[in-house]
Amino acid sequence: MSFELTGKGGCVFLQPQKNPGFLTKVKRDKYLLLLLLPCALYYIIFKYVPIFGISIAFMDYNLFKGITESDWVGFKYFSMFFNTPDFWPVLRNTFLLGLYKLIFGFPAPIILALLINEVSKSFLKRFVQTVSYLPHFISNVVVAGIAVMFLSPTGGVVNQLLSAVGLERINFLVEASWFRSIYVTTDVWQHIGWGTIIYLAALTAIDPQLYEAARMDGANRWKQALNITLPGIAPAIVIILILDIGKILEIGFEKVYLLATPATYETADIISTYVYRVGLTQGNYSYATAIDLFTGIISFIFIIAANSFSRRVSGSSIW
Repeated sequence: MSFELTGKGGCVFLQPQKNPGFLTKVKRDKYLLLLLLPCALYYIIFKYVPIFGISIAFMDYNLFKGITESDWVGFKYFSMFFNTPDFWPVLRNTFLLGLYKLIFGFPAPIILALLINEVSKSFLKRFVQTVSYLPHFISNVVVAGIAVMFLSPTGGVVNQLLSAVGLERINFLVEASWFRSIYVTTDVWQHIGWGTIIYLAALTAIDPQLYEAARMDGANRWKQALNITLPGIAPAIVIILILDIGKILEIGFEKVYLLATPATYETADIISTYVYRVGLTQGNYSYATAIDLFTGIISFIFIIAANSFSRRVSGSSIW
């Protein structure tokens, strides 16, 4: 509660300050609210209004009848997806690709941020940051093109190196066993620099006096990193980990679609490509929406479970 000073009859009184009403707060903060308006409109138009379209997952959606006139069918399309022979292979491929991406892609920005933090030359530090950020701005089409060029069985750099050391050339792009490695490697290369931004920002919040005290106590760089740097960025690590766990089943469509071939569908066919191939290209919009809604529910369960586990174990969580 806040207080205000009032005067009456030559005396000064300390009285509780009245809580301003809603309209008073709006009038007082009108310029700040105007700054917030574009962001709020973006989320309302592109994030919340489309949620109404989820309803077509429970109906036989007809383009000519529209959402209001189409017939309701309950969980028909969910049952259809669960009973299709493609359900378990597609779910397994999506989960494994997301899991490998989490195992190798999550710690990579942390390691790079710690290494950049240890560089004393500011010019070299900025150069490494810039070079590592650049792949994030390259489109998935270009990344897939670079991967195809490097892995070409005839003129690719990788196969030339294998041939130079006496090993057999490998046709990486038509062997299903190599698809996950190719996807995860290109994904780590593309986003490792961008992911370090949060950790480098968290590193700047660590008090430099802690490092000075540790050096006076004889701690080397490794012990300083273990006992000061990592605990200092632990809250950021936990939050990013929880968000990444929630995205295990949300594998991007573009790069998988560009790198996959019919020969690699055994490991490359994931929920996103299945929705595109079976749902959208064949006009089964209700079926595609039901599959996408199922993915969203599983991701929501993952993020709730990860957040609860983190709160119990480390005391850090998103909410």
